[in-house]
Amino acid sequence: MKKNKEQSTEQENKETAQSTEQVKTDTEQTTEATETVTEEKATEEDALAALQSKYDQLNDTLLRTMAEYDNYRKRTLREKADLIKTGGESVLIGVISVLDDVERGLQAMETAQDIEGVKEGMRLIHTKMSGFMKQNGVTPIETEALPLDTDVHEAIATIPAPNEALKGKIVDCVQKGYYLHDKVIRFAKVVVGE
Repeated sequence: MKKNKEQSTEQENKETAQSTEQVKTDTEQTTEATETVTEEKATEEDALAALQSKYDQLNDTLLRTMAEYDNYRKRTLREKADLIKTGGESVLIGVISVLDDVERGLQAMETAQDIEGVKEGMRLIHTKMSGFMKQNGVTPIETEALPLDTDVHEAIATIPAPNEALKGKIVDCVQKGYYLHDKVIRFAKVVVGE
């Protein structure tokens, strides 16, 4: 029986050793699993922090871009308003120069004895004004003996044509028309022959 008891004790010791070993193995596995979970949590927290940082950066960039666009839009509107307000300044300065010449011509007509001199002065003023208009892209519309073109001419009357060649063509121009570059800014008022 002693032998049995020893065997039994030995077997219990073996089982206890196995149980202890099993517990150690389980503990090690649990520790490893806990470390793995902790590492995963740390990794997730790092990833979350990185994403939050990226979000903050992109949000800041978006806000700055929106502010820049808003400033650009306001500046462009202000510049456009200024351009509209003072855009014709250079043209008006040129017109004022011609107006000065007209006033001097009127004063000269009051005391002038020489009519030819007054006529020459008026021709010079007309030449100056025509040159100024051409310089700013304003050119007269041709009308003399041309067929009526309703895109640039406005027929205000018809008269019997003085000869067969002028039938359906412009006989007289009552008021000149003008182009501003390629756009008609005033139609030519004409008389057409029938």
